[in-house]
Amino acid sequence: MSAGGFSKLPNGSVVVALTLPSPYAGGGNVRMIVHAMNRARALTRLRNLGMRAVYLRGNAEPPTPDEITAVLHHPDGLIWRTAPDGAAELWHPIRALKRQALQGQALQGHSPGQRPGAPGFGVRPRPTGV
Repeated sequence: MSAGGFSKLPNGSVVVALTLPSPYAGGGNVRMIVHAMNRARALTRLRNLGMRAVYLRGNAEPPTPDEITAVLHHPDGLIWRTAPDGAAELWHPIRALKRQALQGQALQGHSPGQRPGAPGFGVRPRPTGV
């Protein structure tokens, strides 16, 4: 069950904050912060990332002013960090969570003769020169 809430901004957009089970092998919870034009679009952004069972029921844990500031200053408008709130941990872009989820899947399901992260293993090799 996810806990979360939303905050409506003066320009009409909303910031949605959800505490969800972590999608990667490490377990625990993550706090997701999404900026969108309305609540439905914010939840759709998360569902399009593979988090299918994401619902916002009530406003029990709305985003804090610090969370709102962080997501408004991020170009993607979608950030996360582990929950409960670690004071020393910085906010991460969603790409970092997806990367950890892929690495966790690779480590769980690799065959003994193949190293995790090898080409053809579900993780694309990094382009050179970038």
